[in-house]
Amino acid sequence: MLLRSFTIVSVKTWDVITIGGGIIGLSLAIALRKQGASVLVVERGEPGREASHAAGGMLVDCLLETPTALQALATASAKMYPEFAHELEVESGMKADLRDQGTILFPGPQHSEDCERLGLTAVKPSELEPALAGAQPAFYLRECSVDPRALCAVALKAAKNLNVDFSSGDPVTAVNLSDSHISGVTTPKTSFLAAKVVNCAGAWAGQIGPHPFPTRPVKGQMLCLAMPKRELIRHVIRSPKAYLIPRSDGRLLVGATVEEAGFDKRTDPSIIQGLHRAALELVPKLRDAKILEDWAGLRPGTPDALPILGRTATPGYYVATGHFRDGILLAPITAKVMTATLEGQKSEHDLTAFSAARFR
Repeated sequence: MLLRSFTIVSVKTWDVITIGGGIIGLSLAIALRKQGASVLVVERGEPGREASHAAGGMLVDCLLETPTALQALATASAKMYPEFAHELEVESGMKADLRDQGTILFPGPQHSEDCERLGLTAVKPSELEPALAGAQPAFYLRECSVDPRALCAVALKAAKNLNVDFSSGDPVTAVNLSDSHISGVTTPKTSFLAAKVVNCAGAWAGQIGPHPFPTRPVKGQMLCLAMPKRELIRHVIRSPKAYLIPRSDGRLLVGATVEEAGFDKRTDPSIIQGLHRAALELVPKLRDAKILEDWAGLRPGTPDALPILGRTATPGYYVATGHFRDGILLAPITAKVMTATLEGQKSEHDLTAFSAARFR
C-alpha cells in the first residue's frame, strides 16, 4: 500500500485589519489589542508619516472652528489626553512631548464676541509672553499641545510591544468579500485574512472599495524654526495670520494653510515666506531663528467637515476617517468609540452624525 503524506499549511488570520497607520489607525490597533484582539495594520507607506507627521498638534477642545456636532467628542478626547499619552509612554518607554502651558489666542474680528460669550479669560499677552509684539487684546485657553511626530513614534513602538502586526510599503487595493461579508484585504503583493476591516486611510480612504467614502486631501503647509532661546515662547500662539507651537526641544512650528490642491504635497516658497513673516510680526526676536524645514501634509476632509465613524452597510467593514484638522486631538476618543463598536458594545457617544450612511 502506498501511503502519501500531506503537509497542512496554516494561513494566518487576524481578528481585525486596520487600513492606515496614522495616529488614528495606530491608536485603534492598540485599543483593540488591549481587548485581546489580534490586529494587523496595513500602511501604504511608513506608519505615521502622512497627515499625522505633518500636523501641528494643538489639542483644541472648545473652540471656534470646531463644528457643533463634533464638540462633545472633541471635549471628551481632550480630557482623555493626559492618560492616553502617559499609557503610550509607559508601553513604549518613550516620550510624546505633551505640553500644558496653554494657548494665547488673538481672535479675528469675527471671533472676538464669541470669545467673550464662551467666557474665555482676557489677558495681557506680554505678561504671559514678553517676546510677543504689540498690545492687541487676547484670550487665554487651557489647552494642551503634543508633538505629533513624537506621538506617532511612541504609538508605533507601543503597538509593536503589544504584538500588533504591520505590513508597510504597499497600499490596500481591495477589501475582500465572501458571501457579502468581509474576509480581508488585498495589496499588490498579497492578501490578508480577517473577519473585520477598518478603513483608517485618511485622505486615501475614498479610493478603497466597496464604499466610495467622500474623503479628499486638504493641503496644509508649515515650517519649523529653531528658537534662539529654548523657552523664548512657551505658550501656543494663535492669530488670524498664523499659529505658533513651541516644542520642548526649542523648535517652533509655524502654520498652516488650508488649500484644495489634490494630492500635491509640494511647498510654495511664497507661502512659506508669508508664514515666516507672520511669525516675525508676532515675535520679532524670531529674526534670529534658523529655519529648520518646511513641509506640506494632506488632511482628510469630508463634505461637511465631520469625520466618518462606525459601521458600514457591509457586514464586518468599518470606517474611521475624515478627521480633517482634528486627527491628533480625536485619536483617543476615536479609538475608544470604534473599539466599542467593533466589540459590539454600546458607545457612550452617539455616532449617528458621523455615520457613512449620511452620504448615500
